[in-house]
Amino acid sequence: MKRLLFTFAFILLFCSTAQARAITDDSGRTITFDKPFTRIISLYGAHTENLFSLGLDEQIIGVSTSEDYPAAALSRPSFNARDGVEKFLATKPDLILIRPMHMRAYAGLWNALARHGVTVVSLQPDSVEAMYDYWRTLGKLTGRDLQAEYMIEDFREGISRAEDRLATIPMDERPGVFFESIHSKSATFSPGSMPLFVLEKAGGTNVATDARPRHGTNIANYGLERLLGKGPQIDVYLAQRGTMNDVSVRDIVNSPAASRIKAVLTRNVFLVDERLVSRPTLRLLEGIDIIFRFLHP
Repeated sequence: MKRLLFTFAFILLFCSTAQARAITDDSGRTITFDKPFTRIISLYGAHTENLFSLGLDEQIIGVSTSEDYPAAALSRPSFNARDGVEKFLATKPDLILIRPMHMRAYAGLWNALARHGVTVVSLQPDSVEAMYDYWRTLGKLTGRDLQAEYMIEDFREGISRAEDRLATIPMDERPGVFFESIHSKSATFSPGSMPLFVLEKAGGTNVATDARPRHGTNIANYGLERLLGKGPQIDVYLAQRGTMNDVSVRDIVNSPAASRIKAVLTRNVFLVDERLVSRPTLRLLEGIDIIFRFLHP
């Protein structure tokens, strides 16, 4: 009943304000449009996953070359920013979704596509609060505003359940955790980043609160000296694993002076799929559940 009333109120509001729409992307550009985009190429796995979550299976006509989820994405033609203009235009897209790093690196390609009438939008949220706005932006672009609100509602309900679960665990029983982002640099994550949000909701205490962002990203260089200085406080050593950090438990336990880290001595070193902690999708809830089981077996 709650969702039905919400839907009715939202439809009334939308109908009363229907007009040309505008969004500002993460490259600072304002994009205006008067109808939803229906032929979409997504060049970032999180965009693809969220478009499918919004129910846009038929509107997704292309994805990046590194797609792996959901399974339906694997059946779409693949693209990357090194493809020529002609390959993109051959599929007649009206919207291409990219990240700011792509916008900076391949400006010539996007400008050429824009001259052919293709809209290019650059998006990548860096926090959970920004993720809600990002989902709403995807909803606006595709005419799925209501579905975006449902995604936010479902995520918040999942977070509420995680918080209820944690309420039974005293603060002094929540282990100290070092959350590795890039092994070769002894790097962790920036304050306010999605991986640290996941860690908090899973019931871990971040021992690297003095970490500072690197170049405005969610990565924070920490360094081996500071890491070892926190060694006795690290009850659990957690590392994201994926394309950004191709690491194994063996790599971690065999690192220089790793024996000075409490978690190594107690065999509490775990890997978690980076897609479940760093991507702005509903699967962050899955990441919270997995890390909870590591921290509170």
